[in-house]
Amino acid sequence: MAFCEARDFLFCGMCGTLLSLKSSMHFVSCPLCGFKRSAREIEGKETWYTITAEDIRRELRLEPFVIMEDAPIHDDVVQRATVNESCPQCHNPQLEYYTKQLRSADEGQTVFYECPKCRHKFAVNT
Repeated sequence: MAFCEARDFLFCGMCGTLLSLKSSMHFVSCPLCGFKRSAREIEGKETWYTITAEDIRRELRLEPFVIMEDAPIHDDVVQRATVNESCPQCHNPQLEYYTKQLRSADEGQTVFYECPKCRHKFAVNT
């Protein structure tokens, strides 16, 4: 049995949405399209998954950060990378930045900038 097929019982056979196990004792149903599957098809099957640090950051919507290797590490201080570009709002000569891949892998990353002086934030799709 292929890896994908081993977990097909958890998803709607019509639209692929995760089935709701809260619907009744005899059926599980799709919250999107209403597809129903017998609860006996799921009964006794074991599922498991792995959570990574990236999954937790994504779920909690935490911004990634960069720790400078030469700088002493303090629990309460996070330092982002900087670039010599002026802030469009207060014209401070340096901005802090980080990048995220928000679009498909064949498209560029999004660069998020923040001014350390006035806290103005903006993003640029590259």
